[in-house]
Amino acid sequence: MHMDNLKILGFRATINSVEETLNLINSIKKDDEIIQLLNVDSIVSKNHIVHGVNQAFLAFERGENLAKDISVEIALRCSAQRQISKAFKILGLKEGEMNLCAILINCEDYTSELSSVFIPDESVFAPDYEHLAKIYKISDDELKSMSMEEIIIDRITKLTVDY
Repeated sequence: MHMDNLKILGFRATINSVEETLNLINSIKKDDEIIQLLNVDSIVSKNHIVHGVNQAFLAFERGENLAKDISVEIALRCSAQRQISKAFKILGLKEGEMNLCAILINCEDYTSELSSVFIPDESVFAPDYEHLAKIYKISDDELKSMSMEEIIIDRITKLTVDY
């Protein structure tokens, strides 16, 4: 399993049904393509996503994956969590209004298809540092020595080491 291309898009969405939304996304892509939707409010930057995706693919290559499915592994890595339920609590879709990112891996460009379902908005990537500090339990002391992005990326990397 390898990654040939990666595209990250920002959207605002109104989700009436998580299941219907996921079914719709699955109907857009081909079988070997990956479209992962994440709650972008719990993402500090696109680098955060790129690192999480890379770590997920590396975990599969090394046989150190925590999940059977690469999409679930991406959610685990991006959330810096070992438990799937915690990962989806942090990064999963929820019903109602939400900001999300679509991660397209080894895909054709489905920007127009996704834009017909969600409202394109790259401003959703502007991080809410207070919210992120709460979710990832980042202390003010930690923030004195590293940026929030560095702290989260470091935690994603340590998932591999700390098991």
